[in-house]
Amino acid sequence: MDERQMSGNCKILITGASGYTGLHSCRYFASAGYEVVAVTRRDIAIDGVKEEQCDLTIKESVLNLIKKVKPQFLLHLAGQNHVGESWEDPIMTMEINVLSTLYLLDALQKECPKSKSVIVGSALEIDPSNISAITHPYSLSKTLQVLAARAWAELYGLSIVIAQPTNLIGPGKSNGVCSVFAKKIAEMEIHSADKILEINNLNAQRDFIDVRDVVTAYEILLRKGVSKEIYPISSGKSRSIGEIVNLFKSMTPIHLNIKASENIVIEEKVKIISEKMTDLGWKPKFFIDTSLKDSLNYYRKNLLISD
Repeated sequence: MDERQMSGNCKILITGASGYTGLHSCRYFASAGYEVVAVTRRDIAIDGVKEEQCDLTIKESVLNLIKKVKPQFLLHLAGQNHVGESWEDPIMTMEINVLSTLYLLDALQKECPKSKSVIVGSALEIDPSNISAITHPYSLSKTLQVLAARAWAELYGLSIVIAQPTNLIGPGKSNGVCSVFAKKIAEMEIHSADKILEINNLNAQRDFIDVRDVVTAYEILLRKGVSKEIYPISSGKSRSIGEIVNLFKSMTPIHLNIKASENIVIEEKVKIISEKMTDLGWKPKFFIDTSLKDSLNYYRKNLLISD
């Protein structure tokens, strides 16, 4: 499809629309001129976004959804992304992450086979030939999800691109470590809570990327991504949790007491390069301090509103 036709009168179906990345994606694609249809279980009330309710674990419901919407593009963000919950209910995790993806792709193959999909994987995926590398059911589910999606592209000739983002940060409600820190600090500022921030390992290394940069990467993958290819999306820089905490400390007037685990594990710096995304013309625009400050300000504002 010509890039000039990508936004105007172009329909994109976004699953997981009420989640952290989903809300950012709906706003971004709507503002870019796409016809956005959001799959959500709760009202998100975003101007220019149509909402559809659908249980993605029910095959017939997914087929009816695709028949009704007939999207040119699918951004599949929905999923169970909590490691702890994957241990508690591994079968549910497989149903949500693997079967739901296949139901969507099967419906697209039947109703609009010329559509293009971006399936969002995880940096926790492993090489399926190395079974000993699987550390939890969540990792297994994301590995199987990506393997199945790429296989469907091969078997049925669908255009399916795999995005593999690292740790997302930025404004909005998230279960990520930076968001957890930001919420706790905002609570300390607003309420008379103990000014203690508990950390498991200050030396843990992560690659953090702003959610808004990732959403622009998803659009580029819809435009230019090559089917069956996996595209890591990262900042390309490894940061310790201690560095993140120090940045937060510089953004708050309160004195933070850091309580770190005594069992300190030294981790190697992570090396996740987004060279394939760079080749497509993408590069991150948000600096780490901006992302953290925006996250902190989000909780400052929303905690005050909730009070």
